[in-house]
Amino acid sequence: MLVLGLETSCDETGVALYDSERGLLADALFSQIDLHRAYGGVVPELASRDHVKRMLPLIRQVLDDAGCQPTEIDAVAYTAGPGLVGALLVGASCAQALAFAWGVPALGVHHMEGHLLAPMLEPQPPQFPFVALLVSGGHTQLVRVDGIGQYALMGESLDDAAGEAFDKTAKMMGLNYPGGPEIARLATQGVEGRFVFPRPMCDRPGLDFSFSGLKTFALNTWQQCVSVGDDGEQARCDISLAFQQAVVETLTIKCKRALKQAGLKRLVIAGGVSANKALRVSLEKMLGDMKGDVYYARPQFCTDNGAMIAFAGCQRLQAGQRESLAISVQARWPMEQLSPL
Repeated sequence: MLVLGLETSCDETGVALYDSERGLLADALFSQIDLHRAYGGVVPELASRDHVKRMLPLIRQVLDDAGCQPTEIDAVAYTAGPGLVGALLVGASCAQALAFAWGVPALGVHHMEGHLLAPMLEPQPPQFPFVALLVSGGHTQLVRVDGIGQYALMGESLDDAAGEAFDKTAKMMGLNYPGGPEIARLATQGVEGRFVFPRPMCDRPGLDFSFSGLKTFALNTWQQCVSVGDDGEQARCDISLAFQQAVVETLTIKCKRALKQAGLKRLVIAGGVSANKALRVSLEKMLGDMKGDVYYARPQFCTDNGAMIAFAGCQRLQAGQRESLAISVQARWPMEQLSPL
């Protein structure tokens, strides 16, 4: 089955072709980072308009790169949520129109299921069951995964997700958007031990997260530096290092707890923050000590992309899932509501 995947949940337009027999044939991505940087964050209306502008040229590019004709496509998969409603509607409308014109089915895909399954695109994919850490701009969740659609939420962020905390902390210090990569870059030049940040909710049982207080701690630390005239590049580097260490250690502690609770030794990390090198090193060490394994997608498939949507959609389409021509998206969509395959 040859599936065209469309991703428009936020500020990246992703298109890909996935074949159930041959694997990923082609993918293309346009990031709107430069468009939103002047505003310090994503402007939903601008994001939607840019998706409209980029979608069809990217589809043509992917078809050309794969050497495929539209008549060869068996189905169209698109992100139906969660995400920005206006942005989601662009992808959904385009997918349903193309599916109708080509006489093939279309299927809405859960954005976070796409992230969760992205490591399946790698040469050595994880085997079920496993624990997944979904860590992106808007989500931080621990999920037990027994199969596609068989998800049990183990813990989640009660306020800011890890990615949001990265971006907001960076903005406090006047760093460019998106803040996560900037924090990670500056952290490599930070002085170890100059600042020590708390590890939120690690001194109590449970698997939930809370990064709002950590963000406030970072703000107070930065303001103290500013008040004494120590607001240069080195202070930013030192705060970035302390902040990143706190987030990474918190995530590592909770992942270890989740694995022990589930009785498993396989961990999948997915979502934009999973590209953070310090997080990968920490989790690899932890799983090494447990004699377990950690899996993640290549960096370009950690952020939003069409390949993960095409793959996830293909799995459900092959299982016989279909939907009507109605254009329906969901800004909020608990992953536990998905049907198992």
